[in-house]
Amino acid sequence: MQKKPNRLLFYFKDESVHEEFEKMGAEYVEQYLTVTELTKYISRKFEFDPYLEKVYLKGEISNYNSRRRGMHQYFNIKDEHSIISTVLFAGNARKIKFDLEEGMSVLVSGRVSVYEAGGNYQLIIDSMQPDGIGALFLAYEQTKEKLNKEGLFQEQFKQKIRKYPKRIAVITSPSGAVIQDILTTVKRRYPIAEIVLFPTQVQGKQSADSIVKNIKLVEEKADFDTLIIARGGGSFEDLFSFNEEKVVRAIFEAKTPTISSIGHETDTSLTDLVADLRAATPTAAAELAVPVLTDELMNLNHFEQRMVRAFQSQLKLLRKELNQVADSFIFRQPERLYDGYLQNVDQLEERLFLAINEHLSKNKQKLVLLNQKLESIPLKQIIKEEIRTVDYLTQQLTSQMKRQLKEEHYKVDQLMQGLEHLSPLKIFARGYSLVKKEGEIISSIADIEKEDSLEIELADGKIDASVKKIYENKE
Repeated sequence: MQKKPNRLLFYFKDESVHEEFEKMGAEYVEQYLTVTELTKYISRKFEFDPYLEKVYLKGEISNYNSRRRGMHQYFNIKDEHSIISTVLFAGNARKIKFDLEEGMSVLVSGRVSVYEAGGNYQLIIDSMQPDGIGALFLAYEQTKEKLNKEGLFQEQFKQKIRKYPKRIAVITSPSGAVIQDILTTVKRRYPIAEIVLFPTQVQGKQSADSIVKNIKLVEEKADFDTLIIARGGGSFEDLFSFNEEKVVRAIFEAKTPTISSIGHETDTSLTDLVADLRAATPTAAAELAVPVLTDELMNLNHFEQRMVRAFQSQLKLLRKELNQVADSFIFRQPERLYDGYLQNVDQLEERLFLAINEHLSKNKQKLVLLNQKLESIPLKQIIKEEIRTVDYLTQQLTSQMKRQLKEEHYKVDQLMQGLEHLSPLKIFARGYSLVKKEGEIISSIADIEKEDSLEIELADGKIDASVKKIYENKE
């Protein structure tokens, strides 16, 4: 029996059913699948294909959204002729040491899967590195550019290293030659300085956190004059913890002047750039941190001798000036100092007497003229006229006050009569009364009930009453 051509692929969830069906020699039949069933079948093909479980692609990043940093990333990888959707989950994104950029050429690895809801295939990225440059080096360059734009490497922010430190903090590994070189150099050059080691992990995943932690410890103690951060030579990967952004920022924010000596002289870490001073080797760092004590003592002796010679020279000069002053005529004939002043005093005294006499003479003339003018004025007549004016004004004032008092008395009488008409006692005298319940005035029958005790106030007394019946005024 000839089989009919299959117009649609058979789909069985259980493969044994499919095999059994073929063994029976059954004729192929048409079976209509749902879109979901077909998509699941294709997805299963992708998942179990050994060639798609781990693929390696090279291409350019396209449609990248930098605002989703720290979250799941969805973008494309493309070449000249094709494009594929990619997914970079946040957990894998945190492992990447460089910042992704639109158009960046990258090498990625991952697995191919089907996004069933959209019906399209995509690449789930496991790892990524730049094409043509190491990931760590690119991360180094990107961090360097970022921090340089912020000004962390500018000379204006660098502090001066203390010339005569009392306490020096050293951040390095407790084992190895670095700390020994520093201790030996400081002991040889400046043995009075105290060295405090902060044991630090300087290589590995936890090294950056260890460095930052110890920098903060040094800052918390706040009693160190200098901080040395040192590490011996190594590969770029071994030294990379000293290029971490958090380490660079911790050094920048430190108040203690910092000397950095990381790797060999040809190595330049971001720690070297941000530190207040860079040393080629740990030994050089120790030499930059402290002076040579014997040289300083020799300098002190030299300065002491110079000071003594300068003091003796100055003393000699002052003695010479003193002798010159002692031999001057001022000390031999001191009275000559004030001869000129005595003459000036005599002249001023004479001028003063002349000025006083002239002033008195002018004032006497003025006084005579004023007396004459005063005698010519008829004071008695003026006084009499003023007295008459005062008497007239007194009479006017008295008359006005009497009229005003009379008017005010009349107003008071009118007000008293009006007040008397408004008095409650007058109203009571006409037969009215005031009804109260528990001290409150009753103005409506709605305020009382049967058997209530009332107080009735009349003009000549009060009555205690009890309500027997209440009549309502229907009008």
